[in-house]
Amino acid sequence: MDYVVGSKWEQRGADSLKKRFKEMVTQVVKEENQYQAAFQQLQQRTAASGEAWLGRLRESAMDRFEQLGFPSVKEEEWKYTNVAPISKLTSKPILGSIDADALATSAKLARFGYREAQGSELVFLNGVLRNNLSSLASLPVGVVGIDLAEAIADAKYGELIREHLARSADYNANAFTALNTAFVSSGAFILIRKGTELESPLHLNFVADPSDPDPANFPRVLIIAEENCRATVIESYASISDAAYFTNSVVEIVLKDGASLEHYKVQRESVDAYHIATTSADLGSSSSYDSTTITFGAQLSRHDIHIRMANEGAECWVDGLYVVSSDQHTDTHSVIDHQQPHCTSHQLYKGILDGKSRAVFNGKIFVRHGAQKTDAIQTNKNLLLSNEARVDTKPQLEILADDVKCAHGAAVGQIDEDELFYLATRGIHPDLAKNLLTYGFAEEVIGKIKVDSIRAQLDEAVLNRINARLEA
Repeated sequence: MDYVVGSKWEQRGADSLKKRFKEMVTQVVKEENQYQAAFQQLQQRTAASGEAWLGRLRESAMDRFEQLGFPSVKEEEWKYTNVAPISKLTSKPILGSIDADALATSAKLARFGYREAQGSELVFLNGVLRNNLSSLASLPVGVVGIDLAEAIADAKYGELIREHLARSADYNANAFTALNTAFVSSGAFILIRKGTELESPLHLNFVADPSDPDPANFPRVLIIAEENCRATVIESYASISDAAYFTNSVVEIVLKDGASLEHYKVQRESVDAYHIATTSADLGSSSSYDSTTITFGAQLSRHDIHIRMANEGAECWVDGLYVVSSDQHTDTHSVIDHQQPHCTSHQLYKGILDGKSRAVFNGKIFVRHGAQKTDAIQTNKNLLLSNEARVDTKPQLEILADDVKCAHGAAVGQIDEDELFYLATRGIHPDLAKNLLTYGFAEEVIGKIKVDSIRAQLDEAVLNRINARLEA
């Protein structure tokens, strides 16, 4: 006897479900294939080099990426950020050497550098280190700055890297971290020896050249700062031209006892780019980590920050400024994990939004059992220059110890009319008054930056955004 569907509407519904399922399967296969071919090519190259442990690490990470898949808005950690456009890119991972004729010269890259780091700069094009464009003449003897792939193959550093690579940044819980780990190859290995003081900042200059359609870059950085050393590292991202491309970066930082690191991340990607980043730091006893993240570029950006304070007396400052407009979307997720007593953390994130832009801030301070005498504060403030801009902010405290000092807060608002009126009574034009108040809002973060050329660059960028709004 033939089976008959109850109604033509049920049949149409079944056909629709089959079609959607087929489309989903096709999309998944496409996503896997676009990375699998490049992944297998990279694995074959690794097998030839003899670094079996690295091949196993990559294999494990790729397996995990395929299990997790790209996150969806149904997941709590991604409910406000839709990465479907990234999954639909026909991304082509950059695996090795690049044709120099197809890429920028040092003259074209000059605008992405910083005066203070002229003799201490590693330049990466599409995630691949270019020694001919880099300069390390100012690095002291106690600092190593070389290509990650080269360091892995070097007997002096191989075991140290194996001990720390992919340990701080856990790829089991984050699909993008897993995808980056699956493509670990060229990158930056920074080792600051015990007691060394780096007077000039070290600049890791990542530049995208989207000559090919939808290139995918996977920058990887491992920084190990030994006992009682002091250094400043600048990590910057920019593009030679406006085009769609995908940057997926992972930075792992290990601070030994008494080490001090200032870390600046400046994200100025193309407005059509997608920028997904993970920064993970493990802090030793009495160590100090001072980070500032500046976000101006990318159509869609996401930064996951994880700070682990697993030793007594550690302290950190985790600050940031995002300035977005038009339909830009930026997302910051952070976890500051107080695991031991007498640790201090300060977090200040500020945002300026215009047009139809959207920002997401989700910060968590976690104080574990026994982490007494913790001192932690977290603040997120946002200034809306448009009625169509939107912010979703969620600062969080989870405290499992009783002798602590913790606070958190968030604010979203527009320019204060009373402040505008006050400036008007002093003879200041309304447009200039708005400029002054907007810049003053950003200055709380910009003013803490100790590298003059970064601060000047950000001054200019904020003022340009303000002027562009006035001219619109």
